[in-house]
Amino acid sequence: MTKTTVRKREAAATRAAILAAARERFLRESYDSVGLREIAGDAGVDVALISRYFGGKEGLFREVVAVDKEEKLIREPLTAAELPAYLAQLVVEDGDDHRQHRMEMFVIMLRSASSPKAGQIIRDLVHLDVLGPLAEIIGDEHAELRANMLLAILMGIGVLRTIMRVDALDGSPDQRAECEDRFRCLFEAALSC
Repeated sequence: MTKTTVRKREAAATRAAILAAARERFLRESYDSVGLREIAGDAGVDVALISRYFGGKEGLFREVVAVDKEEKLIREPLTAAELPAYLAQLVVEDGDDHRQHRMEMFVIMLRSASSPKAGQIIRDLVHLDVLGPLAEIIGDEHAELRANMLLAILMGIGVLRTIMRVDALDGSPDQRAECEDRFRCLFEAALSC
């Protein structure tokens, strides 16, 4: 094994440790309350490595809250007519692990949204990853408003199912089909207002 290969592996492991430590800190504390030295200490690395890998606290926070390519809400080209059924299917088929991870990201964003720097990062990412693609699919004069309505519904459902543990889906095929149909109607209504 070459030195370059070993260094790349070590760099990847160090970067992953910093991200994991930062994620845990931002999950418990606001952006403004978290210090880079604390994150470095939790990760067991020198604080200078955070700047080296992420450019500083803003870059690190951006990386923590960035949506994974596999986790994007809109994964395929859709038309506005297909959107309600697609979103309803996402809600019904949403697994506990994915939902829990998204709710943790929601808590991180909510906890840090009042910070001017973190708030701007959050707004930029939500627009880039969710609202922009939804508005583009909707494509009418009220697309941005309707995209915001859809996101509000999705977030509300996520909060109820994950944080408040209110979930009527028992997993039976009949109930899943009924819930999917009702969610589709809800999303259709949000798009037709």
